[in-house]
Amino acid sequence: MLRGNRKFTSFLAVLSAFLMAFALNGCDARKAMQAGLQSAQPESFAAQGENTDTLVYYLDVGQGDSELIRLASGKTVLIDAGTPDTADALCDMLEKLGVSKIDILIATHPHADHIGGMAKVVGRFPIGEIYMPRIPDKQVPTTATYEKLLTAIDSKGMKVTEGKAGMTVLDADGEKLEFLAPNSKKYTDLNNYSIVALLTCGEKRFLFMGDAQTDSEKEILKKETKLNCDVLKCGHHGSSTSTSAAFLKAAAPQSAVISCGVNNDYGHPDKKTVARLQKAGVMIYRTDRQKTILARCDGKTVQFETGLASVAQS
Repeated sequence: MLRGNRKFTSFLAVLSAFLMAFALNGCDARKAMQAGLQSAQPESFAAQGENTDTLVYYLDVGQGDSELIRLASGKTVLIDAGTPDTADALCDMLEKLGVSKIDILIATHPHADHIGGMAKVVGRFPIGEIYMPRIPDKQVPTTATYEKLLTAIDSKGMKVTEGKAGMTVLDADGEKLEFLAPNSKKYTDLNNYSIVALLTCGEKRFLFMGDAQTDSEKEILKKETKLNCDVLKCGHHGSSTSTSAAFLKAAAPQSAVISCGVNNDYGHPDKKTVARLQKAGVMIYRTDRQKTILARCDGKTVQFETGLASVAQS
């Protein structure tokens, strides 16, 4: 009954905005109507006042990666920003989700499917801190996407902090964000420079792997005695290069999220990776099938919502 009243109230708000617009100024009618519609969006896609849960959005950016974390403390973290093609749509979605500032921005590694929209994000939102891994000069990408990101950061007079294992970038009010990788200064594959982030929310833990592969996983296993997590964002889009049996056993997640594009050219996720997860009894969520995925955490439980709006181009 309460839900029905809320919907009816939202309808009245939209109708009132529409009528008021025409009464005041016909030219402003569309703007007023849009404002009313925005206020009537579903709860998961609009700012609904003070939030007491931590919200982790695994954004559907197609064959790419982007995760938005809205902490119960009010801080916002964005890990990666999808592809160049989805840059504008990603920024629009962040605004619809109530994001007005990004306190912590993490570029796990400089591949276009992870930093493609980040220059637009930096230009459109106030940014607190930016973390990126240090890449040896000989391996630094010369892509236009990477150059645009560096230019956007420089134009705001901001500095980039090197992200590496052993760093804690947030620790307050029962919420902690720390980096488990990279652990080495040189890898043959750029994916292994990925910043691997562990979010602790009360009793629950979320692990974000970027594109980290087995070399990085082995290093993490050597250093971390308590790797267990509740939700694992699989490395490298569920590729065969990541989520090894040993790593999966140590992480022991209840749920796993795979970010990949519909009918992508890479065969992601790999069938063997999916089979490993299934054999371990892990609940699998995929952005190519379930669009944007929301994990809502109150510190003791994690609840999932699927089928939320997609940033990916159809």
